[in-house]
Amino acid sequence: MTSKRVLTFPLEDREILLSLKVGEFVYLSGWLLCGRDATHKKILEALKSEGFNFDFTNQIIYYVGPTPPPPGKIIGACGPTTSSRMDPYIEDFFKLGICATMGKGKRSGKVKELHKLYKAVYFITFGGAGAYLSQFVKKVEPIAWEDLGPEAFFRIKVEDFPAIVGIDTEGRDFYELSSANFPA
Repeated sequence: MTSKRVLTFPLEDREILLSLKVGEFVYLSGWLLCGRDATHKKILEALKSEGFNFDFTNQIIYYVGPTPPPPGKIIGACGPTTSSRMDPYIEDFFKLGICATMGKGKRSGKVKELHKLYKAVYFITFGGAGAYLSQFVKKVEPIAWEDLGPEAFFRIKVEDFPAIVGIDTEGRDFYELSSANFPA
């Protein structure tokens, strides 16, 4: 039996990403930055105009827009959103120091090449399981643009959040490899 593989973000040493292989099941702990399309656009605009000051080094962005928390909970359902919508922004975020992203669905060929270039990883988590995933969230902290609701820039502290390596640092793609094993 293999041991449980836990990655803690932000990473102390980015080199650990080089050892991850596409299709590998991992658990994420620590702080995950969170945002979707509007957040990505606002961050890049703010960096250009307002000098937005935030350290993205060795951080991960989870593509999520949670539902409002039910009474007594800190977060509502927090399942992943479709990652390809963030493809136009990914290189800018890699240049800022982001080392990993997480969401659901396929990424473009260009994004796979950028993962190789920047030695970054794309994690997939379970779509349609937002209520289940919320149990791994231990704390929620706003960062900016709270008025955007679920599109705000915030971070969540997680413990043993489940994920699969969707694209590794060599650009190998889980969706391509899994479809090769299950011909039509």
